[in-house]
Amino acid sequence: MNLKLKRPLAFFDLESTGLNVVSDRIVEIAILKVHPDGKEELYRKLINPTIPMSKEASAITGIKDEDLKDMPLFKDLAKEIAHFLDNCDLAGFNSNKFDLPLLAEEFLRTDVDFDMSKRKMIDVQVIFHKKEQRTLSAAYQFYCEKELENAHSADADTIATFEVLKAQLDKYDDIENDVEKLANFSSHNNNVDFAGRIVKNGKGEPVFNFGKYKGKIVTEVLKKDPAYYGWMMNADFPLYTKKILTKIKLSMSNMLKGGLFE
Repeated sequence: MNLKLKRPLAFFDLESTGLNVVSDRIVEIAILKVHPDGKEELYRKLINPTIPMSKEASAITGIKDEDLKDMPLFKDLAKEIAHFLDNCDLAGFNSNKFDLPLLAEEFLRTDVDFDMSKRKMIDVQVIFHKKEQRTLSAAYQFYCEKELENAHSADADTIATFEVLKAQLDKYDDIENDVEKLANFSSHNNNVDFAGRIVKNGKGEPVFNFGKYKGKIVTEVLKKDPAYYGWMMNADFPLYTKKILTKIKLSMSNMLKGGLFE
């Protein structure tokens, strides 16, 4: 089944030095951009992470530190990657929990403006887990009846993810071929930030999802305990979480300023 697209959908996969979104770095990125007319473009780069690969990551991906030492840094590729993804919705496998947060962190470190909020995001793994409970290799075998060769290479995983989504649409009549509805179906929660430190409550209000203020509305906490903002900004939270918190804080300031002139 061909995807019904209103704008390009970019399937992407990242390989990294490890699994910590805050401290690890991207070592390989592959993007398959599918256009509404069916045209496909593949982008792949190895990246020098400036920190060593973990033994576990090297064992899984086959990528070693010596393979990366002469590769460009992410900051050297950030504008190029952002341009390739311009006006694209995004799709991946386990992307909502790992790839998207990691990519957001890398862009924030380079000060390249890459607005995630305007993009629909489809996580093919979530669709798979809601329906069958398997891994990408098993999903590829189950839906496409093919063995996934070179698993854990970014380009092979990216292309496999694209093929799995098309096969899912063929298999499940109750999943609609629409990017917005696929994004909604493949979302686990109401996260405001990728890490799930701030989520929406039943009324759509941002609330903290951890610590002593868990379940409390963010704006009310910041009014009651202004120092909590400073603590979070100096603590080991993802940059994107800090960006969202700052945005909420600034919106509070703007509302107060507006009130002064009413």
